[in-house]
Amino acid sequence: MFVVKRSKSNPILSPIKEHSFENFSTFNANPIVVGKNIHLLYRAQSLPETFENNHFSLSVIGQAVSSDGINFKKREVFIKPEHIWERFGLEDPRVTKIDGKYFIFYTALSVFPFGGSGIKVGLAISRDMKTISEKHLITPFNAKAMMLFPEKIDGKYVAMLAVDTDDGHLAKIGIAEFKKIEDMWSLKYWEKWYKEIDKHTLHIPRLEQDQVEVGAVPIKTKEGWLFVYSHIRDYFTNNKVFGIRALLLDLKDPRKIAGKTRGSLLIPEESYEKYGQVTNTIFPSGALIRKDKLVIYYGATDTTTAVAEVPLKPLLLSMKIPPIEDGFKRLTEGPLLVAQPAIPWESKAIFNPAAIFLGGKTHILYRAMGQDNTSVIGYAESKDGTTITYQSPKPIFTPKESFEEKRIPNGNSGCEDPRLTQIGNTIYMCYVAYNGMTPPSAAMTSISEKDFLARKWNWKKPVLVTRDGVDDKDACLHPEKVNGKYMLFHRVDNKICVDFGDTPSFKERNNFRNIVLLSPRHGMWDSKKVGISSPPIKTSKGWLLLYHGVSDDAVYRVGAVLLDLKDPTNVLSRTTDYIFEPLLPYETKGIFNCVVFPCGAVVRGDKIYMYYGGGDDVIDVAYINLKDLLGALK
Repeated sequence: MFVVKRSKSNPILSPIKEHSFENFSTFNANPIVVGKNIHLLYRAQSLPETFENNHFSLSVIGQAVSSDGINFKKREVFIKPEHIWERFGLEDPRVTKIDGKYFIFYTALSVFPFGGSGIKVGLAISRDMKTISEKHLITPFNAKAMMLFPEKIDGKYVAMLAVDTDDGHLAKIGIAEFKKIEDMWSLKYWEKWYKEIDKHTLHIPRLEQDQVEVGAVPIKTKEGWLFVYSHIRDYFTNNKVFGIRALLLDLKDPRKIAGKTRGSLLIPEESYEKYGQVTNTIFPSGALIRKDKLVIYYGATDTTTAVAEVPLKPLLLSMKIPPIEDGFKRLTEGPLLVAQPAIPWESKAIFNPAAIFLGGKTHILYRAMGQDNTSVIGYAESKDGTTITYQSPKPIFTPKESFEEKRIPNGNSGCEDPRLTQIGNTIYMCYVAYNGMTPPSAAMTSISEKDFLARKWNWKKPVLVTRDGVDDKDACLHPEKVNGKYMLFHRVDNKICVDFGDTPSFKERNNFRNIVLLSPRHGMWDSKKVGISSPPIKTSKGWLLLYHGVSDDAVYRVGAVLLDLKDPTNVLSRTTDYIFEPLLPYETKGIFNCVVFPCGAVVRGDKIYMYYGGGDDVIDVAYINLKDLLGALK
């Protein structure tokens, strides 16, 4: 359970128009600690110029210095083309200190237009990061992004590189071992190594159409070599998605994968990651551990350099194989509530429960379906939050209005997925209203707290609170007014939106702006759609909002965001990884497979109890320590 946070100073390195060597772009930077400072080597690109009758932007290796890893000064050219095998530019440096020297690998370009035959690995060696003492052409074949592990493994120097990266190939990530440094530029060594490339390949999990490329120099941890790399989904399409991921490699044999992130740590989201020389592109090029955090340096749109950080301990914990639950934990040995075949109105399924804590009890309102596929709202109580002490023999809310009454025999219809919010002495229930013909909409009703506790179900006449003719679900009322207005969460176009109204009936609904609060993150666990789970919980750190996310392979999981106390439209933080997923048989198999879908959560003591539907079939409960979740988000 962790959050990857971008630096507020991003991009930390941008082109300077007065510097002719870097007035076009400054990206794919690699840091290394030198004394008390951090030196940053980066690809510096000039504006297009003419060279050997070719008009192009020349890349060199720049260097900058910083005391904090964010604010860099003393920017200058460090390595420039000198040999025929690098005459068209130098790209993407990676530096390692070993044996008292700095080994700087880079992509060397020898032909233009650029092609695989002229894209190889070069090496510059420095004793002091001030001057270059020697250079070597490393690979006789197409390769790039080589780097050296920062210490010997089993008495050998070990390197990693991307092989056959260009001319329409999917790269292979290779591991190379050298008895002595001079073997690195031995033609005989590489010819033999390349013939046996399959023996040396690191098999990183990926789909056939996905590209993987070497990112940062691995960092040694107790759990293994932490290796940050680039994962590009659907590489040969116009819909490619760049992501940053990480592996743990075995300390004694880095060909063995000991752990991995469950998805991308970062994908392009910010404007500097979306718009530039190459749109929607981020590429990891360096990493450091500072103050118990992994700091990732990455190129953004092949234009600038940015940085993000993630707490190291929870990151490593999440990468374990087999995976462990580090978010919500289940409280029961089986479902909390299951459908009762003998009761017609809930004989098919019960799921997607709302919850509210009142009068020392947790009150659970759930969606129930009979064999005719009509959804109604059932009711149950729990004194301890995990044991049902009362369950209503009848539904407490049924379809009454034209927007929710069945239009098609045996088709889905009714009142779905309730969510409860209390303001003053009134309890508001938002739910999905569906008649089987018009698009599902969000509706709202209310009841007094007194009647609710007395089980006198005197609900107010329900009204629609979202725009006519628009598929709009996952609604709830914010627990407090914002600047004198009522605030509604709802889902439009697979995004979580908010809107405001003078009254809880939201007469402004057909003029809603659909202000986007949270969007899907392509290439991550919530890539297809997002929607709220339970209404926000007020804490001293902000409004805690649980949400569900759906992946491209239709798995429903849960994440969390922290919203600003004064302005809940401002997202302060968002969990990078999911904090709950379907694992148990009644979650992975049901009316819909691989679904955990919460609609309610209550705070009891120091814990959040989350009530969810499993497989659109049953109801269960899980908990998390409030302090732990807030700690991750903050």
